[in-house]
Amino acid sequence: MALEEFDLLVIGGGKAGKSLAMDSAAGGQRVAMVERGMIGGTCINVACIPTKTLVNSARLLATARRAAEFGILDGGTPAIDLALLRAHKESVVATMVAGQRKSFLASGMELVIGEARFTGPRTVEVTDDAGTHRTLRGTKVVINTGMVPLVPDIPGLRATQPLTSTTILELAELPESLLILGGGYIGCEFASMLAIMGVAVTLVQRGKALLPREDAQVSAALASALEADGVSVRLGVAAESVARSISGVSVALSDGSQVDAAEILVAVGRTPVTAALGLEEAGVELTDRGLVRVDDSLHTTAEGVWAAGDVAGTPQFTHASWNDFRILKANLAAGPDGTLQSTRDRLIPYCVFTTPELGRVGLSEAQARDAGHDIRVARMPVSAIPRARTVGHLDGVWQAVVERGTDQILGVSLLGHDSSEVIAVVQMAMLGKLPYQRLRDAVIAHPTMAEGLQLLFSDAFLEA
Repeated sequence: MALEEFDLLVIGGGKAGKSLAMDSAAGGQRVAMVERGMIGGTCINVACIPTKTLVNSARLLATARRAAEFGILDGGTPAIDLALLRAHKESVVATMVAGQRKSFLASGMELVIGEARFTGPRTVEVTDDAGTHRTLRGTKVVINTGMVPLVPDIPGLRATQPLTSTTILELAELPESLLILGGGYIGCEFASMLAIMGVAVTLVQRGKALLPREDAQVSAALASALEADGVSVRLGVAAESVARSISGVSVALSDGSQVDAAEILVAVGRTPVTAALGLEEAGVELTDRGLVRVDDSLHTTAEGVWAAGDVAGTPQFTHASWNDFRILKANLAAGPDGTLQSTRDRLIPYCVFTTPELGRVGLSEAQARDAGHDIRVARMPVSAIPRARTVGHLDGVWQAVVERGTDQILGVSLLGHDSSEVIAVVQMAMLGKLPYQRLRDAVIAHPTMAEGLQLLFSDAFLEA
């Protein structure tokens, strides 16, 4: 096979990789990006975009069921039509994938569909579905292969062929009942969405709280909201074995009980796509979690090779991977003696699209105390916000952590209506190092959810 040389070789088309490939190609470099076939990456195809499309449909259904509360009468009974729902989801995804293909072509980069495996420093062999091989080498190489759902070694689980966050998106019909293993972000999002759609959901969480990175009040408020929608939340128990029969699945739990359901969804985490890449041939080391080992500039242990996104240990959010792209773009252009940008001290927000949704940035109360900060805590119910009253979404709790003495905002957790939008307001204040009083005293439009920040930081809710 002839060796094909490129200025930049990107393995995996996640947010960071595809953005860098297009940008570099548009700048005149010869670029190849190898992708197994998921054009646009995980987010567009099987994660953020399709799931949030479905979440929106679930919320519209919940609102339609409450129409009379808002003075609207309709003789019909709103319900999910799965064929229409799937068509809508697939239309959104297909439109975005088509846009990605168009952008790839316009940039001038070469998209190579196939499986890549390193055969030497900065060199890969790519095998396509027809068994054809190509050998590519990059002057610079970026690994951006992402993660896939983890199926743990629970007796009988893999034999039941459980659903994952990927395969559940292709169901031909909604199951009557569903057991979800895992009370993290993915498990809670699916529990919330599917319960609203009419599925009898049981959520089993090994830990003593949902969303274990969040403070107790936030986790408890989310559990209450899920239970109000019909989710059976089982905390502090683990699945010990799983068996499938004609009628569905049975899961034996560590407390001696058993849960039966039509289907089971595994949402206990994700595992990096590194095992089959032959990284040892490239001199690229892995961590004990199987992630690509990188330094603060996203450089790996191999000369001329970088990594980005989930596979490099970046927080598993598309916007974090996008920031990796910005760092990589600067660092690849810096040269051996240039000043490198760093991933240290990034302020990365995140959102969990349950109903109500969670917006979070900075430290939780527990994290702030563990870090030794002298803090003040503000906490209030979402029902105190006028806008929440007008839209009829009163569930949730808002919480903020302020450093005593400096009045700097250390972190905010917002569980409630439109929190994914409001959290950006706090992030901007934190980036600008504004004291909390600047948010409290700002002229914020009324009635909006963001206006609730003035209440949150007021004397009524901020402890002395």
